[in-house]
Amino acid sequence: MAIKAAIMGYGNLGRGVEKAISRAEDMELVGVFTRRDPAGVKVDSGAKAYHVDALEGMKDDIDILIICGGSATDLPEMTPKYAALFNVIDSFDTHANIPVHFANVDEAAKKAGKIGIISCGWDPGMFSLNRLYAHSVLPGGKDYTFWGKGVSQGHSDAIRRIEGVADARQYTVPVPEALDSVRRGDNPELTTRQKHTRLCYVVAKEGADKDKITEEIVNMPNYFADYDTTVNFITAEEMARDHSGLPHGGSVIYSGSTGDGTNKHVIEYSLKLDSNPEFTGSVLVAYARAAVRMNKAGDCGAKTVFDIAPAMLSPLSGEEIRAHML
Repeated sequence: MAIKAAIMGYGNLGRGVEKAISRAEDMELVGVFTRRDPAGVKVDSGAKAYHVDALEGMKDDIDILIICGGSATDLPEMTPKYAALFNVIDSFDTHANIPVHFANVDEAAKKAGKIGIISCGWDPGMFSLNRLYAHSVLPGGKDYTFWGKGVSQGHSDAIRRIEGVADARQYTVPVPEALDSVRRGDNPELTTRQKHTRLCYVVAKEGADKDKITEEIVNMPNYFADYDTTVNFITAEEMARDHSGLPHGGSVIYSGSTGDGTNKHVIEYSLKLDSNPEFTGSVLVAYARAAVRMNKAGDCGAKTVFDIAPAMLSPLSGEEIRAHML
């Protein structure tokens, strides 16, 4: 019997989840839930759009609710709220606030007898797993995380808020020398500026002061001030032609040793993603399958990727996995 999945929120990530569900033979999309007027929401797959207020009346129609909201304000409220009604999963990525978010979801999910998986994607998510595996296998080593080259949607939005900016894309780019040093096992001490650079493409409004825009970008605290930042002004046509996608990726690299420390080892896990939201959506769908399976087996409460066995992610049977992947 197919897993009945629903999507809460229909932006880039919601559409990525929708595409992943369409490729999952053991899942069906019950509907898309939105805070907008559903009459104005065209769902690409043809699934029905509902207003979010309809969710509470559909507890028996949904096995898993995949919540595709923002980490700043949406998910801290939405995930605990809906964990009281459904099995839920989100991609909460504010690392410092994960313990509080976990506790809130755990309380709601346990009361309801449901599963709530949080912080599921590629970082946090797949990268987190590889950090844990490496630290467990080679205790006492050091991990490094490099992001990019890829579009940072939050940083791009920050540039677009600057007066005189019509559109912008910001790419996070690893510093090649830093990457090479880590891959050699040098275990360097790297500052924020030494690990990544920021590459910005900006479409300025007619008559805008480009020097002023550049100054505001490179000195923006929490976004660009700690990085070497390059600002390129381009036309709207160039933006549409060359920067319309949402690629991303990166690497988790761990350097450690065994025995008396003579033998060095480097573990690397890397991603090169044409579409950040489609890949993140695919991770969410795999873990959504696990959430439903675990709940049917009697488990409940909040979970992260650390708590879920890999076999739970696959639609294949244990026999098939052992025969072909072990």
